Amino acid sequence: MDLSTWITLGVIVLVIVWAIAIYNQLVSLSNRYQNGFAQIEVQLKRRYDLIPNLVETAKGYLSHERETLEAVILARNEAAAALGNLGGGDVTASGIKSLAGAESALAAALGKLNVVMEAYPDLKASANMQQLSEELTSTENRVAFARQGFNDAVMSYNTYRQSFPNIVIANQFGHREDAELLEFEDSAEIQAAPNVSFS
Repeated sequence: MDLSTWITLGVIVLVIVWAIAIYNQLVSLSNRYQNGFAQIEVQLKRRYDLIPNLVETAKGYLSHERETLEAVILARNEAAAALGNLGGGDVTASGIKSLAGAESALAAALGKLNVVMEAYPDLKASANMQQLSEELTSTENRVAFARQGFNDAVMSYNTYRQSFPNIVIANQFGHREDAELLEFEDSAEIQAAPNVSFS
């Protein structure tokens, strides 16, 4: 073999190694944002488990506010269903948008419940309600932290995938679409967790 053949083979090997490195980095970044979503999922499930207890505690005091309580439970069930549709590690753009919409509806329903409960000092003073409030606030903070980690991982993946020449390799090997950020319709909900203090 002559020198030009060796050079050609060397270039081909370098291109193959380079393509493999790009693909492996895409897989690594994809796994990172999938794991980030799994962290959100854990915290959302925790919150969904707390909400029925909150409603049950409030029921005794808010018997004539049945519509508000039912709206919270309905919004919780819709959010849990949207989260369930994203289960199994298949985080899709449409699933993320559906979850974001359901979470916005749930936050609105919880906000309305909070406003109604402000008129009931006995409910606000209940030790059980205070404990649930603290747990829910703590969980909201955990969701916000996990969402930030997820969105950071998504941004890293998208930036790497969109860079040239990475996008050429990405499109050839199954990484054709950007990952979707988890954002809510109301930007105020991103900035702060809902205020659920009953003290």
